[in-house]
Amino acid sequence: MATQPSTRFSENYELKEELGKGAFSVVRRCVQKTTGLEFAAKIINTKKLSARDFQKLEREARICRKLQHPNIVKKEAEGCPRPPDGLTLCQLVRLHDSIQEESFHYLVFDLVTGGELFEDIVAREFYSEADASHCIQQILESVNHCHHNNIVHRDLKPENLLLASKAKGAAVKLADFGLAIEVQGDQQAWFGFAGTPGYLSPEVLKKEPYGKPVDIWACGVILYILLVGYPPFWDEDQHRLYAQIKAGAYDYPSPEWDTVTPEAKNLINSMLTVNPAKRITAAEALKHPWICQRERVASVVHRQETVDCLRKFNARRKLKGAILTTMLATRNFSSKYEAQGRSIITKKGDGSQVKESTDSSTTIEEEDVKDKSKSQVDRSTTVIARDVEANRNNNVLDPRKQEIIKATEQLIDCINGGDFEGYTKICDTHLTSFEPEALGNLVEGLEFHKFYFDNVLGKNCKAVNTMILNPHVHLLGDDAACIAYIQLTQYMDKQGQAHTQQSEETRVWHRRDHKWQCMHFHRTGSPSSPFALGTK
Repeated sequence: MATQPSTRFSENYELKEELGKGAFSVVRRCVQKTTGLEFAAKIINTKKLSARDFQKLEREARICRKLQHPNIVKKEAEGCPRPPDGLTLCQLVRLHDSIQEESFHYLVFDLVTGGELFEDIVAREFYSEADASHCIQQILESVNHCHHNNIVHRDLKPENLLLASKAKGAAVKLADFGLAIEVQGDQQAWFGFAGTPGYLSPEVLKKEPYGKPVDIWACGVILYILLVGYPPFWDEDQHRLYAQIKAGAYDYPSPEWDTVTPEAKNLINSMLTVNPAKRITAAEALKHPWICQRERVASVVHRQETVDCLRKFNARRKLKGAILTTMLATRNFSSKYEAQGRSIITKKGDGSQVKESTDSSTTIEEEDVKDKSKSQVDRSTTVIARDVEANRNNNVLDPRKQEIIKATEQLIDCINGGDFEGYTKICDTHLTSFEPEALGNLVEGLEFHKFYFDNVLGKNCKAVNTMILNPHVHLLGDDAACIAYIQLTQYMDKQGQAHTQQSEETRVWHRRDHKWQCMHFHRTGSPSSPFALGTK
């Protein structure tokens, strides 16, 4: 379907249920009134967008229109497995319509109903190396189509690999061209710092000119995960993660890699080549024996260990992604944090300076690559714009959001006061958490926290003043909510010296029997015992 000029969205489409939500947009199913066909409508609140954001929106629409044109159906790479007619559909989530109204911009895309590829894999009864080969082939075909049209996606990751339907063997579709850029052939240039930490290429991290090879690096990371269920580069500290990537420091540990064929490892090595000039291209990768001759080369043994690891990997990224979406939507690290906050005074707590850590599955983008003054900032910092005034008003006006803020204050009060009994009344017994003290692991239950109540909290300080800065509450129905905030804590040590520490926290709350209970939290910081200050 070609993009059609439209005046009003409501005249052409009927909106249905919500499918997803981002910082400034929401995705809803919609039905075209004239045909009855179903689509996915990405609805962007343009009131919250800056001039730069408008440029990005126009870029995304332009790129999507470019990719949906005649060569959406293309020839397969020579020698690769192909359907009987010798053609394959380039699996991209296509743009069908773009409608600009006074306060909203509507982008109408293919409706894909099969969910994420990685979620489908863990639900399968059988999964082998050959299946991984077929998955990466479809991804590479989409990337090759983009590169053929001089488009670089820049944000290839599991969240953007979707299945067309829930049918067995449904095609893998590449989605989300929000960070995609247009390039001139194989030209290399600095297009800004953008992507997702765990999938960023060395040249981007080194702030060097880059181009199409960045997508191939991300494909290498994805293929590695497809084969063993965990990523090649990982560290809770983002600076150490980036150091690993820049050095290309990955390996194939036993025993999980012992059963992977040498050809698969060879393809990964070709993709994860630090020098982009020597990195394999999408077209070349499609001709690799492990893909073109998978029936002969790739193993067909079921990889249960991979499925088990991938299930854990999915759970981790899903949980952190959902929680961090709220937190990231309220933060702008290129400016100072909002000075408004709430104060809680107690007489206990201690701590040390913490450093920021961020999740490796959250998309980041430099705000303005043309601003020379910004080109010198540390690009390991997440930068996402927000509307501070709208956010503050949004929280103040809703009584239910005030309940969440109050419950969060009570919980922090219990921590600062060393009141474990009160803490257990506010937290669910199966509370889960991601925190530096757990060294990147998902902790469940209260025993891990009890250690700090019994041995650390309130042992080293005379007084504590904790402020919740810029709380942002996202209601998830009537009985669930997520709150993100900056926690700024001042304290006096035993020697009478004043100290201050800051952490970024996100908490998920659920209401049971008319009482709010904390079900999960995520906190950035250093594993150097910040519990002494009660930042838990």
